[in-house]
Amino acid sequence: MRAIRVDASTATILLTEAPAPKVRDRQTGEIAKDAVSGEALMTVGVVYIDEGESSLIQVTIPESGVTDGLTVGAPISLPGLVARPWQSVFNGRERHGIAYRATAVMPGAFQMAQAG
Repeated sequence: MRAIRVDASTATILLTEAPAPKVRDRQTGEIAKDAVSGEALMTVGVVYIDEGESSLIQVTIPESGVTDGLTVGAPISLPGLVARPWQSVFNGRERHGIAYRATAVMPGAFQMAQAG
């Protein structure tokens, strides 16, 4: 399915879970790799706050895109953030959701409240 670019320019994004390797196979512990580059993938948990609404999401980032200076609870930036709808059938049950991916995760800043 098509990736949809996410405009996070007005959002506040807070780190809720430190970067951790993305596990492809829980039984073997195999780490997920990027299909094109072969680079190991990491995940971070974030709360995405925009226009008075918030969502807890997991975002996948290539290992080389994880920068220093990340602190749980602090604002972060997710350049290149995209959302990709997915669906699959497992054990006869259909599942679906949205997968989020970014090119990097780095320290950010709180958005300034709009005067109005």
